[in-house]
Amino acid sequence: MSAGTRPLQWVKSSYSTGEVDSDCVEVATTFSAVHVRDSKDTSRPALALGRGAWAGFVAGVGERRPV
Repeated sequence: MSAGTRPLQWVKSSYSTGEVDSDCVEVATTFSAVHVRDSKDTSRPALALGRGAWAGFVAGVGERRPV
């Protein structure tokens, strides 16, 4: 998957444990979107979110930290 003519540069979550069966995501950013994919199966399609939608998601997750 690429945005325009450049391949996306995927970055694994800093919360990844590195274990084979760990649940983890990777993200790649472009000027207009943030792409999210499952790091365990990178052959599946990625989800592309507008930057505003991504910011709202991250803000919402930050508010739901475990006690």
